[in-house]
Amino acid sequence: MIGSLLAGDRLLGGQKHQHSLSSAPVVSRLQHKMDGSGLALCLLAAVFCLFWTPSAGLKTLHLGSCVITTNLQEMRNGFSEIRDRVLAEDEIIDVRILRKMVSLQDTEPAGQCCLLRHVLRLYLDKVFKNYQTPDHHILRKLSSLANSFLTIKKDLRLCHDRMTCPCWEEAMEKYSRILSHFEELKPREAVVKALGELDILLRWMEEAE
Repeated sequence: MIGSLLAGDRLLGGQKHQHSLSSAPVVSRLQHKMDGSGLALCLLAAVFCLFWTPSAGLKTLHLGSCVITTNLQEMRNGFSEIRDRVLAEDEIIDVRILRKMVSLQDTEPAGQCCLLRHVLRLYLDKVFKNYQTPDHHILRKLSSLANSFLTIKKDLRLCHDRMTCPCWEEAMEKYSRILSHFEELKPREAVVKALGELDILLRWMEEAE
């Protein structure tokens, strides 16, 4: 009886082993198909990101005869992350540096490029460089904004070199007013005020049609 059971077990074991071997290629082929499908999806996603992401949020600015393209949405998203913390530092609520009377929209198209170029230079030379905070997140976001401003300023400089960004009297007078409002404040107050008004400057650029 024990011998018969052992023989039966050996036979059953052989059948199980044979079934396992015969099913292995099927599992392997199925796994290969799944791996191939996953790889195809990953490649498709990578191609989609490659061609879609860079153009998202791009804005064409028409500043008189000077036309440039920049990612305003990226700048606005970056500033929105730190806006409340920057505004919390601004204790002078009855003063504005970027006033409507000196806005891009209130400037003749031919002078908009010049005005924006000088305002960006103000931010690059006197605002971003002089802002101090222990908050590294704010510093990273401001560094990114500064790099974006520098790129725009370089594009505007190219327009200036091509004689499509003239600095006429109106633009220079308006910039002088902006600079005067900035310098009327104490250095720290002026820097914080200017940073808090970044959303105004970004809106000016968004509305430059």
